[in-house]
Amino acid sequence: MGRHKQPEIRDRILDACVDHALVHGLPDRLEPFATASGTSARMLIYHFGTRDALLRETLRRARRRQRDFFGELVSPRPEEPYPSTLRRAWQVMTGPAGRPYLTMFGRLREDAEQQLWPGFRRESTTDWLQPFEEGMRGMGRPELATLVLAVVRGLIMDIETTGDVARADQAFDDFLAALALLAETPATAGSRRVPPVPTTSDG
Repeated sequence: MGRHKQPEIRDRILDACVDHALVHGLPDRLEPFATASGTSARMLIYHFGTRDALLRETLRRARRRQRDFFGELVSPRPEEPYPSTLRRAWQVMTGPAGRPYLTMFGRLREDAEQQLWPGFRRESTTDWLQPFEEGMRGMGRPELATLVLAVVRGLIMDIETTGDVARADQAFDDFLAALALLAETPATAGSRRVPPVPTTSDG
C-alpha cells in the first residue's frame, strides 16, 4: 500500500518555507527549503508535486499572513483617531516586522512575466481597500480610502527603491495632516459646480 499524505506535515513544511522565504527570498533550488523545513527535496516533491507549485503555495500563504497582519494594523479602533491608527500601522509595516512582506511582494509585483501568480498586480492593487474604507468611514469620508491606499503604496515603493525611510516617514506625516483637513471638509464641497465664464460680444 502507498503511503498516505499527512496534511499536518505538509502544513508544517509550508510554514517553514514561508518563514525561510520571508528572510532569504524565494530560492532557485529546492535544497534551501528542504533544509529550512527539516526534510528532503524528494519529500517536498512528494507533498507539493513540483518546485513551482511549492513556490506558488509559499507566496499565497505568505500573502495570507500579510493580509491578516496588515489588515489588523489598519483596521479602525474604538476611541482612537484614525490618523493615529494609520501612523502606528505605517511604522510597523515599514519596520522590521513588515519589511520582509514588502520586499517579497514588491519583487513579485515587478516580475514582468508573473508566472508564479498571474494577475497578482491587479489583485494586490485593492486587497487593502476595505479596512481603509472602514477607517475613513469613521472620519465621514470613506471615499478617500483609495487616496489613502495610493499614498501608502506609493511611499512603500519609494522606500523599496531609494531606501530613504526618513523622507518617506516625513511625507506620510504630512499626508496625515492633510488627511485630517480633508476629513473636516464636507464631502460635497468639491462637487459644487463652477459657474460658466461669461462671454462678451463685440457688438
